Amino acid sequence: QVQLVESGGGLVQSGGSLRLSCAASGAIFSSAIMNWYRQAPGNQRELVARITSGGSTNYGDSVKGRFTISRDNVNGTVYLQMNSLKPEDTAVYYCNAFFLKNYWGQGTQVTVSS
Repeated sequence: QVQLVESGGGLVQSGGSLRLSCAASGAIFSSAIMNWYRQAPGNQRELVARITSGGSTNYGDSVKGRFTISRDNVNGTVYLQMNSLKPEDTAVYYCNAFFLKNYWGQGTQVTVSS
């Protein structure tokens, strides 16, 4: 069984930065594709960033150039560095691991004030 625990969310002003962390338990982490998704009220959950086991990354168009995803396979943690935050980045951010099946964290709230 895999457990994902997010941390690092909070309230920040427009233009500010936050760093989200997702700690994973279980032996699959180093082999899993790790993703950050977000969901704002009334919206569908959307992919924010992805990092493969080999370190290749992909980003949603709305966050390219502002967000950076990284992973620490030794400590089983994936990070999302969010810079130049905008009010439209306000959402619950979810950590996701995919290895044969999907695993989800409980989510962490990010609120960006204008």
